[in-house]
Amino acid sequence: MTPGLAGRLRAETQTLHTQVERSPFRAAMIKGRLGLQAYCLLMRNLHPVYAELEAGLAAHARLPALAPLVLPRLFRTHAIAHDLHTLWGSTWETGLPVLAPAARYRDRLRDLSLSLPALLGAHAYVRYLGDLSGGQLLSGIVSRSLQLPAGQGLSFYDFGDRAQVASLASAFRAGLDSVGAEAAGAQALVNEAKTAFALHGELFEALGAAA
Repeated sequence: MTPGLAGRLRAETQTLHTQVERSPFRAAMIKGRLGLQAYCLLMRNLHPVYAELEAGLAAHARLPALAPLVLPRLFRTHAIAHDLHTLWGSTWETGLPVLAPAARYRDRLRDLSLSLPALLGAHAYVRYLGDLSGGQLLSGIVSRSLQLPAGQGLSFYDFGDRAQVASLASAFRAGLDSVGAEAAGAQALVNEAKTAFALHGELFEALGAAA
């Protein structure tokens, strides 16, 4: 049986995904070793990435190759801003820098929105399925390591209960499969997902150096 696009993306990006997960900064986060400043720096640099991605998804929501992947319940831009305001304060936009790799990632998404919007689906795949699959675990790690009261500052990870998380992940994978693993442009989506992981690797390396 030929795998759907979701399966193909997972199989063909697995090596890059593993490399990013094993980066020193990401490993420190998993082990609960990030302090408040380092964690807020991460969120600050994810904010322009999500903002550009979600602006593009909203702008091209009727594009047939993208429409099945536009699930507003997954959008995280406002959740990140809320968390940063809670954890860092009202000066988070000026007090925390946007690092060069995050700016390059943002610019990549902007360029795609203008020229090849269907490829935004690859970045949605990398971000949202990762958020859904690891979000509950990371929420607990961040809460404990930063000693956050009553889960404050963790809106980024809140997709609802387990059933809601599973439903969102299933809906997103079904959306990918509806696009078709053999459809024209499927290979371009796979290639763009590889680019997304490479951009994440650059960002985590810069975060590690800055933190």
